[in-house]
Amino acid sequence: MKRTFLFFMALTLSMFLAGCDVQESGEELQARQQAEQTKIAVQSTGMPSIINFTEKKNMKMILEMRDNAGLRTYTYMRDMHGVMHKLCDSIGYPIPYSTQYTNPQYVSEQGNGYGYAIIPQADPNGLYSPESAEGSYVMCLNPKDKQLTPVYVEERLITSPYELQ
Repeated sequence: MKRTFLFFMALTLSMFLAGCDVQESGEELQARQQAEQTKIAVQSTGMPSIINFTEKKNMKMILEMRDNAGLRTYTYMRDMHGVMHKLCDSIGYPIPYSTQYTNPQYVSEQGNGYGYAIIPQADPNGLYSPESAEGSYVMCLNPKDKQLTPVYVEERLITSPYELQ
């Protein structure tokens, strides 16, 4: 008898909960409607007919060029009048100061598997680099001994694989 009563109570409760109208928030409603509109737009217009993939080929070429260890470049700076001045003969292109060698963040499990958090991760030198910075490192050829030397520059740079006039 007790078991039958518990069964009917559980059945009544589940029917009650199934009948509850859970209100979605305005943000949820808007997100759902936006997703529906995006689906209609994609179905209506389709994807662009990209057949040459020129930009992708150009990006591949740029990445391969950047990987050339002996790529000779010339680095310039502009003064406040817009006039270019040669900074140095260089190798490769500038590396922005904020470039990190390791992933700047990692996912960490929080307390007994109750969730995850993305937290900062130090670079191999133990420091936490900023998300962005104005400066860049330029691998300049020292004019005296022709040794490759990193030079840190905070001004806007122009680096070219050929000398500019």
